Amino acid sequence: MSFPLITDPLFYAVSVPAVLLLGMSKSGFGAGFGSLAVPMMAVAVSVPQAAAILMPLLLLMDLMGVRAYRHDFDKQLLKFLLPSGLLGIALGALLFKVLHPNTVAGLVGAFTLLFLAQRLFFPPKADAPPPSRLAGALLTATSGFTSFIAHAGGPPVSAYVIPLKLKPVVFAATMSFFFFFVNLAKWVPYAWLGLLDWRNLATSLVLTPLVPIGVYSGVFLARRMQPTLFYKLLYLGMFLSGVKLLWDGLH
Repeated sequence: MSFPLITDPLFYAVSVPAVLLLGMSKSGFGAGFGSLAVPMMAVAVSVPQAAAILMPLLLLMDLMGVRAYRHDFDKQLLKFLLPSGLLGIALGALLFKVLHPNTVAGLVGAFTLLFLAQRLFFPPKADAPPPSRLAGALLTATSGFTSFIAHAGGPPVSAYVIPLKLKPVVFAATMSFFFFFVNLAKWVPYAWLGLLDWRNLATSLVLTPLVPIGVYSGVFLARRMQPTLFYKLLYLGMFLSGVKLLWDGLH
């Protein structure tokens, strides 16, 4: 019996940069870039299979991220975000076979670009109040939902957390812990939906050495980068992921 492994060169050509970007995103740096991982891999495999292959890698990335940032995250903000994020996971599991992943990707992309347009053309004043907790709950639930469907949870929750103007390391740490719990909650429903099989797990194993490279590159940059440049790169990541996700939704 042959080893159940994906051998298509195109798959690895798109998966290697996708995993590196996702690793940097999982460290909390450039969170928008992580949403590009599944669309990039979907060039060679289906969206559900790409999401399933990334699941074990996400767990390893999360463990490395929370270890690196265990003293830096905002505990009160995390306590507020988690319930809504887990609610979004539950909705994603229930609707996974009803909604086409590209439809969800298109919606996330459109929302991301609208958020960025609002920040560009109607920038908030320096003394503007943070978004309401209701808006935060809705955005975070959306993040859990889109994370379950296509590992694209970064842009919605970032739309709430970015205006809070956290220090880069605190932003990175809080996002790292949030997605650790969100991704941990996805394992049981992913198994229930039959997305975790030996072929996908074996392929995940081959891609594993890329995980520490991506994660620690992101941690290094988040700890040393000036806040202004950090958020400019974050916006760039959200813009690129928004365009790609909207393109996928329209096609």
